[in-house]
Formats: sequence, structure tokens, C-alpha cells
Amino acid sequence: MKAMVFGAKGQVGTALRDSAPQKVAVVYMDASDCDITDAGAVSSAVTYTQPQLIINAAAYTAVDKAETDKEAAHAVNVEGTRNLAAAASEVGARLVHISTEYVFDGTATSPIKPDATPNPLSVYGETKWRGEQAALAANPGRTIVIRTSWVYSSTGSNFVKTMLRLLAERDELSVVVDQVGSPTSASSLARAIWDFAYAQDASGTFHWCDAGATTWFDFAVEIQRQGLEAGILQKKIPIRPIPTTQYPTPARRPEYGVLDCSASCELIGRAPSPWQDNLKHVITELSK
Repeated sequence: MKAMVFGAKGQVGTALRDSAPQKVAVVYMDASDCDITDAGAVSSAVTYTQPQLIINAAAYTAVDKAETDKEAAHAVNVEGTRNLAAAASEVGARLVHISTEYVFDGTATSPIKPDATPNPLSVYGETKWRGEQAALAANPGRTIVIRTSWVYSSTGSNFVKTMLRLLAERDELSVVVDQVGSPTSASSLARAIWDFAYAQDASGTFHWCDAGATTWFDFAVEIQRQGLEAGILQKKIPIRPIPTTQYPTPARRPEYGVLDCSASCELIGRAPSPWQDNLKHVITELSK
């Protein structure tokens, strides 16, 4: 199989490169190689490569900045996604598009199923939801949307690396305790994406996150515990739980974003690992 990965230098793109099956010939594209907001450039790149599979790991992910940078977020998350889906349709390729729990409003009280009705609270969430719709409409029957949450890795900017830095620099830390989600390592997500790639008849919307749910506060506590154990951190500091109201941000976050992954588990024949186990793999990478 020949595949193209867009957003190749991001967290998920890097993980896709690290976990690509040997029997897949992959062409990796980053923004410097192809601007996905340029329909002509996307069409040319895809027509030239003639892939059977396109993975869209490119996205505008600056959640708070998107509130005032709406045009840029829309260009990447909606128009860019539509361009990739249209190009996939032109060559008869399947598209795997990565989305987010931010398409929901956080009012659920149990894991959210893929067919739940989105109601985004932020510009970022709105553009990701519209991007999902664009992908499914432009390449019908051959598009898989995979929603995930709280992605992190040993590369790029993310909550885990930020916490490790702050835990080393400060004498105490305050972290939000009333938002619930499932931390997901980019490596775990990438492996699932490759599994989805081989589910030839699958299309539509699915969820994939690491197993278990936690708060940002408890996530930070576990990061500190594992960071101390791995020798990345030298001292334990107090971490104080605070409500979202004490940490206001330009964009509203869903209070509850745990996703039901049961349909995905059935499709690819395996379940995700506990988020604590995957965090340990990343902490170990960072310790080296």
C-alpha cells in the first residue's frame, strides 16, 4: 500500500513515521512541502503520488489563539481538510482524518459515543467539527474520522512536557481539577491509525483514546510521580487542585470529554492500553 501523511512533523505525524508498517510505502508531507489550504497544491501532490491512503495529521491546534485567529483556524481545519478529502476522492484513496473531543460541549456524564451530537464551545472545536463534515462529504464511503483527546508525546509542545518543566522550575503548582478526559499518547493513536488503515470496509466516525479517565490535576500528579521515579524531576512540590473558574482561558473547554472507543476496539480487534502505561513509555523516552 502507498500512503501519504500530511502534518508529518507534528506529534501524531512523527509517531506515524515511527510506527509505519514495513509493507506500507509512505510519503510524508509537512506544511513546507504542501500547504493543505491550497487546493491546487494538494491535488497536484496527491495526483502525482497516487496513494491508496491519505492520513490527515495536520491541524490548527492553538485552541485559545483560534478565538481571535478564526480565519486561519478555518482555513486549515475546514478548507484544508476538504482539500485533502477532495484529492482523495479524485484518485480513489481512503482518508483517515484526526479530530477531537472538543467537538462536544462537555455536558455528557458517561463516555461519549461516535454518533452523539456535537455542540462545540470554541472556535477550534467548531472548525474541527466542520472539518469532519467536509471530509465525510467530499470523500463519501472512503473516509474515517477518528476523534481523540489530550494528545501528548516526547516531541512537540504538550501538557506532559509543560508540566515536567514547571514542576522542575516552581515551588508549587495549581492545576484544573474539574475537567475530565483521557490522556492519549501520540504513539498509541498512531498505531491505531495504521490498524484502521487496514480495515478496508470501514468508514464513518470512530473514537480512539488511551484507556481510563482522569482530570488535568490527577494527570499532573501522575506526571510528577513518574517524573520523580524516572529521575527527570529531583524534588516533589505541592500540586494544588483549582476549578476552571480560577484559570480562565479565551476558549471554553468541555468539562467532560471521555470518548467511548468500543466500536473502534471491535473494528481493529484490540483495546487501548491504560493511559498511565503509555505515559510511562513517554516519560522513559524523555528521561533518555
